[in-house]
Amino acid sequence: MDPLEALGDAFALDAPTERKRMLVIVNPYATTVSDRLRNLVVYALQGRYDVDAIDTEARDHATALCREAASEGYDVVVAFGGDGTVNEAANGLAGGETPVTCLPGGSTNVYCRMLGIPNDIVDATEHLLRIADDWRPRTVDLATVNGRGFLFSAGLGLDASVVRRVDSHPHLKARLGPYYFAYAGVTDFLRHYVVDPPRMSVEAQGQDLGDGVTVLVQNGDPYTYFRRIPLHVAEGATLDDGTLAGVVLRTSRPTVMPTVIWRIFSARARMVRHRQVDGFEACDDIVVRSVNERPIPLQVDGDYIGDVTEARFGIEPGALRVVS
Repeated sequence: MDPLEALGDAFALDAPTERKRMLVIVNPYATTVSDRLRNLVVYALQGRYDVDAIDTEARDHATALCREAASEGYDVVVAFGGDGTVNEAANGLAGGETPVTCLPGGSTNVYCRMLGIPNDIVDATEHLLRIADDWRPRTVDLATVNGRGFLFSAGLGLDASVVRRVDSHPHLKARLGPYYFAYAGVTDFLRHYVVDPPRMSVEAQGQDLGDGVTVLVQNGDPYTYFRRIPLHVAEGATLDDGTLAGVVLRTSRPTVMPTVIWRIFSARARMVRHRQVDGFEACDDIVVRSVNERPIPLQVDGDYIGDVTEARFGIEPGALRVVS
C-alpha cells in the first residue's frame, strides 16, 4: 500500500468528545514534505482535531506564527518540517502555555525522535491522533545561545561549518541526506581544519576549560542521527534537568580525527574518554570566545545561524510545553 494512502486508516478512530484546536505549521521546503503529503496529513488530523494549516514563507516565519497561535488560543501547535522548523516554533512558544509537538518532515528529525514520536510520517500522524484521548502536556527545558533558543544541540567550529555548507545546497541535502553531510564534513575538514583551524576558549560555570577547535553543547541525547544510528557525544544531557552538557575538541589534526569519528559511531566507546576531547556537564553558564576575534560558524538544532566571535550559552528550565 502507498504510505500516503495508509493515512486513510486513521479515520477508524472515533472523534474525541472535545476537539482541540490545532495549528499545523508546514515547511513546504522541508526534505520530505510535498503538497500531496501535506493535504493528506491535515485531512487525517481533522478526524480528531479542529485543524488549521499554514505554510512558512521565510526564515523565522514559524516563530511569528506560533506567537500569533498562542494569542489566539490554539490548544497545540504542530511543526511539520525538519528540526529547524521545530526550533522556530519553540522560540515562538517558549514561556507560554501552548504546547508544541512535531511531525517528521526533515532529513533527520532529531527532536521528533527524542520526544518519542515515530520517524515515519504515517506512524507519527497516527500517534498524534491517538494522543487526543491521552492528552498529557509536559514541560521541558529550552537551551539558549546569544538569546536564541535551541532544543537539543548547538555547535561552534567544524560541525557548524558542515551545517553551513549543507544548508547552502538544499537540493543535495534532500537528495543525499546523511551522505551529503558526511561528504561536506570531509571536504570542510580538509579545507579549513587541517591548517590554521579557528581556535576558541571555553569557560563553564566560570571555570577555564582551555582552548579548542570545536565546541558542542547539548540539551538532550543523542547529538544527532546517521540514518537510524544515534550518535552520542556529550554525557549527562537530558531534556528536563535544567542543565547543559558538552564537549571541547582540542585539535583537528589528521591523526586525531579518525579516532574521534570512530568513537562517535561506536556503540561502546565514549567520546569524553578520547585524549583530545574534554567533556563537561551539569552546567547552566557556558561562554565560548574566538581566541583571535576570527568569526566562527554557529549552528543550533542543525541550522546554521551565522558567524560569531562570542557565544554565551544558558538554559531556561521548564520554559517549553510539549505533548507527545
